[in-house]
Amino acid sequence: MKESGLGWTTLSVDDSGGSAKDIRNDITNFQLATPRAVQDVTGLDKSAMERLLLLADFSITLNGVFNDEADKSHAVLRTVPSTTAHRSVSIGVSGQTLAAECLFTDYSLNRGADGSLVWTAPGVLADGAVPTWGAS
Repeated sequence: MKESGLGWTTLSVDDSGGSAKDIRNDITNFQLATPRAVQDVTGLDKSAMERLLLLADFSITLNGVFNDEADKSHAVLRTVPSTTAHRSVSIGVSGQTLAAECLFTDYSLNRGADGSLVWTAPGVLADGAVPTWGAS
């Protein structure tokens, strides 16, 4: 069934201590990708591309509104520049879930000309486990 992007049931990120924190309320939008690498194995005898699928990957970029309350986005992400902690990311919508162990590579804040204070936090796959969507 076709659905909108409304009603996310889960979007949690571990803090640096390994505790999952629900930060959906602070996130305004996000992008995720689950690409696969490919290897070109086209021989001289071919007239079209021939490829092999290689390693799977995962990346996510969270964007949100600054919130420094306990267990909210700033408390979770403020240690990104000072720790090397793997962080579990769990995403859920419409009975479908995706979980991945990530390294967040940045936590950037932007104060807009209009006075808004927003952040961006990109993450990449950390542990070599293939992220796979599944029914929750």
